[in-house]
Amino acid sequence: MASFHDFDSRYAVLFDLDGTIIDSRQGIISTLHHVIQTLGHQPDPSVDLTWVVGPPLSELMAHVLAHYGEDRVERAVEIYRARYQVAGRFDTPLFPGMAKLLRDLAASPVRLYTATSKPAFLARDILEMHGLENCFDRICGANDDDSGGEKPEMIARILVEYKASPERALMIGDRRFDINGAHANKLRSVGVLWGYGGEKELTEAGADVLVAEPQDLDETIRAQLHALARVRV
Repeated sequence: MASFHDFDSRYAVLFDLDGTIIDSRQGIISTLHHVIQTLGHQPDPSVDLTWVVGPPLSELMAHVLAHYGEDRVERAVEIYRARYQVAGRFDTPLFPGMAKLLRDLAASPVRLYTATSKPAFLARDILEMHGLENCFDRICGANDDDSGGEKPEMIARILVEYKASPERALMIGDRRFDINGAHANKLRSVGVLWGYGGEKELTEAGADVLVAEPQDLDETIRAQLHALARVRV
């Protein structure tokens, strides 16, 4: 099997963050509960909030608040961002093996980017907390006001701004947003099953390959890059 050092800097790997590199579920859900309480409602424990990890913040907030008959989305986003900055972002452990994988990739010529719906500054803070911010050629995410978090447009910007070819790029994520964003830009996609989308969602979105466990991602990335290299020959 090829190693990462067999590929030059024309190859790029794009990573989602939440549900792919970090397990952010509890930090996000606890922050949402804080928002609901601050707006004067009692969080309903019967409501499954697992799905909220992945979509842009303003989009998911409108859905969450609708259950409580609440429409103050802008205010809710303000409360969320303030709370997440001081509390939620610290409840974001790495999935097993991700630190080693990212450092191995960073030591190779392959270029590495994040493509996350989180604001880029928050993604940078979280990766810095784990000592991984320098693994990436660029940490790309939504704008500070949460705009620009849609994956098709974000991935397109990364390809253009950093002169990456879709024929030599790979997108890795746990939600349909990641797969759809990759396919909209003609990238090969890897769906990871330890995140928040699940096999059905990723399969229906058309992920090119699924990975069940974090420890298998290293080999999968190498195999996919090798497949891209064969196609280019």
